[in-house]
Amino acid sequence: MLYRDEAIVLRTHKLGEADRIVTLLTRQHGRVRAVAKGVRRTTSRFGSRLEPFTHVDLQLAEGRNLDTITQAETLTPFGKGLGVDYDRYTAGTVMLETADRLVPEERQPAVQQFLLLVGGLRAMTAGEHGAGQVLDSYLLRSLSVAGYAPSFEHCARCGLEGPHRWFNPSMGGMLCTTCRVPGSAGPAPETVAVLGALLTGDWPVVDLADARHLKEAGTLVAAYLAWHLERGLKSMPHVVR
Repeated sequence: MLYRDEAIVLRTHKLGEADRIVTLLTRQHGRVRAVAKGVRRTTSRFGSRLEPFTHVDLQLAEGRNLDTITQAETLTPFGKGLGVDYDRYTAGTVMLETADRLVPEERQPAVQQFLLLVGGLRAMTAGEHGAGQVLDSYLLRSLSVAGYAPSFEHCARCGLEGPHRWFNPSMGGMLCTTCRVPGSAGPAPETVAVLGALLTGDWPVVDLADARHLKEAGTLVAAYLAWHLERGLKSMPHVVR
């Protein structure tokens, strides 16, 4: 049975002498692993259409274990814009790995995650905002869609309205003094405001923020992501903060 969908290529693995297994985040079918036959040959009609970061329109044939890609048309070659800028490329790589980890179930609809990734890659290539800030905004939003929404305005434990001083990834965000647990961080109030702005997409606040508060926010976002993914991302150490 054939079906069509649009997708972002998350990663690829070699298969045999000429084929590749392509991991995709699709709009309607969620995370899909499919075989691209002959794609590593110089005569392949797919060429660079099935490289990571590429936004593609696909036709696939359902298989017992892996689907097979039968047609591929490029919609947006995000990789071309990201490949010329190290900061944006490495941040984009973290986005792909995060999407791969947050949508673990294959062929389960994940429309919001797909739209977030497309929007995030589009913002990353546009270059209107800092690469680190686009990444942090994407990470907070994708975590929220996955059910791990952080709390920056209320105490994550008791719900008391803030502002609050303490941040703890394992507790879900900011904590009041009563609910504070050992090991909590004490970010600057400006950093907490940046975190809230990154989550809601309030870019005027983010763009005017001091570099030290942006850096502190990025550190807290990375800690929050690592806690909820239960292990760190391979690509995260390469991101320049």
